[in-house]
Amino acid sequence: MIDIGVNLTNNRFDKDRTEVLSRAKAAGVDAMLVTGTNIAESREALALCRQAPDFLYSTAGVHPHDADGVDSDYLDVLTELSQQSCVRAIGECGLDFNRNFSAPEQQKKVFAEQISLAARLNKPLFLHQRDAFDSWFQLLSPYLSCIPAMVAHCFTGSKEELLKCLDAGMYVGITGWLCDERRGQELRDIVKLIPLQQLMIETDAPYLLPRNIRPKPKSSRNEPAYLPVIVDMLAQLTGYSRQEIISQTRENTVRVFNLTAGVD
Repeated sequence: MIDIGVNLTNNRFDKDRTEVLSRAKAAGVDAMLVTGTNIAESREALALCRQAPDFLYSTAGVHPHDADGVDSDYLDVLTELSQQSCVRAIGECGLDFNRNFSAPEQQKKVFAEQISLAARLNKPLFLHQRDAFDSWFQLLSPYLSCIPAMVAHCFTGSKEELLKCLDAGMYVGITGWLCDERRGQELRDIVKLIPLQQLMIETDAPYLLPRNIRPKPKSSRNEPAYLPVIVDMLAQLTGYSRQEIISQTRENTVRVFNLTAGVD
C-alpha cells in the first residue's frame, strides 16, 4: 500500500517518528508521500525523505491556510525544492473558505500561482479544497490538459463535485473520513462511483483517525499504520476486494508520482 498524504513533519510525531515509520512498514505500507504545507514544512518534508529515500517521497507547496504568510520569493523556493529527486508534486495547495485563515483573494492568488508553477514544471498537483469548490474548479479548469495529474486530496465533497472531478480526469484521495458514519455518510454513499483507475488512499495523519478502529487507540493521533482500515472500509462500501483496491491504487500512485525507489 502507498499512503499519498502524511503530515509527517507535524510535531505530534516528534517523539516517535522512527517508530511510526516502522509500524507503517509492518502494516504493509511500503511508500508514502510526506505533505508540504508551507515553505518551512516543505523543506522539513524533503529533509525527512532524504533520511529514508527508499520509502519516503514528498510534496512542496503552500496550503491555503498559509497563503497570507508567503514571502515574495516563495515561488522561486518552491521551484528549487521541486528539482530535488524526492519531491514529486506541487502542493498541498488549493482553497479553504471554511475557516479563512488566509484572506480568500490571497488564497486565490497563491493557488493560481502554484497551478501555473506546476504546469511550467510539469509536476502533478496535490490539491486541497473545502467550502470553495466552484472557485477552486474554475482556477484549475484551464490547466486540465497541461498538468500531468491532479489529485483531489482528502475528498469530502458532494456527488456533483465528485463527478466533476472525475470527469476532469482527477484522481481522488480517500481518507478515514470514510470511516465516520456521522460526518462521512455522504462520502460513504458516493465512494462507489470512483473508478479504481482514479482512486488513491491516504491517512492524512495525524488527522482523521478512523473512527471504527477496534480496539480504540489510546491516542487520537492518526498514523500511516492505520491505512488498512481505510482499505477495508473501501472494500465494504464499493464491493471491490481488498487486493483489487491495494493493487490498483498502488499502480495509480506509482504512475502519477513517478515512484521508483522501494517500489517493485
